[in-house]
Amino acid sequence: MVVYRFLLTPRWLGILALTLVAATVMVLLGNWQLDRYRGRTEVNERIDAGLRMAPVPLREAVPGPTGGSGTAGPAPAEEKIWTRVTVTGRYDTANVVLVRGRTVESKVGFEVLTPLVLADGTAVLVDRGWIPPAPGGATAQPQVPPAPSGEVTVVGRVHESESGSVTVSRREGRLETRRIGVPQLARELPYPVHGAYLLLDEQTPAADPAFVAVPVGHANNWQNFGYVVQWWLFAGMTLFGYVWVARREARRLSGATPQGPVDRAAEPAPSTPA
Repeated sequence: MVVYRFLLTPRWLGILALTLVAATVMVLLGNWQLDRYRGRTEVNERIDAGLRMAPVPLREAVPGPTGGSGTAGPAPAEEKIWTRVTVTGRYDTANVVLVRGRTVESKVGFEVLTPLVLADGTAVLVDRGWIPPAPGGATAQPQVPPAPSGEVTVVGRVHESESGSVTVSRREGRLETRRIGVPQLARELPYPVHGAYLLLDEQTPAADPAFVAVPVGHANNWQNFGYVVQWWLFAGMTLFGYVWVARREARRLSGATPQGPVDRAAEPAPSTPA
């Protein structure tokens, strides 16, 4: 293959190096998206499993706090998130938490968290549901239905603490925040708090019907799978493009030119023997 010796020139070796680097980066990006697809698929499977499973005691999914008042316990293991649990205690109505700017069914309102104080003196935050703001704007404090007094049994799904910057303030006797950061909220409470909160599914006595259940959205894992296919196709196209350009250059150097169709009508007619 003498004609392909040009591939060993510095110019073509440089083109090959750039092609391989580009294709490698695209394959790695595809692998990264594949990992995200697998991770989101696992989350979706846990969400679905949590809806079907019988509830287990809280401590089987979320470790209890070991510090003093105002501290949060360890976060649950990743595989325990969305586990359906049951726990019994008494609501602390003096420390209701309003989480503003939360959207349900395209409406902006508040999620209402109330600490459930257990028999051992620790507490777990329970997201009792969503309610609209009071008339006057999206930040107007809502009229929060009172929590049941006395002993309450809650069935809910374990939700990890939300990350990001969390600011907690107190307005009109209630705590307010935009994100449910359990460690930050724990600092405002007079007891140790479990390191995750619960999305309420069922409650005995029954929850107030004014609350709208907070929906749990599935992660869009198929979008990540589409990116996997996209990046790997780009890598294949990059390599194919290099081969195609190299073959075209080889044909040029060898002097080969494509021949067009033969015009049979322009050929002289064969002579007829006398």
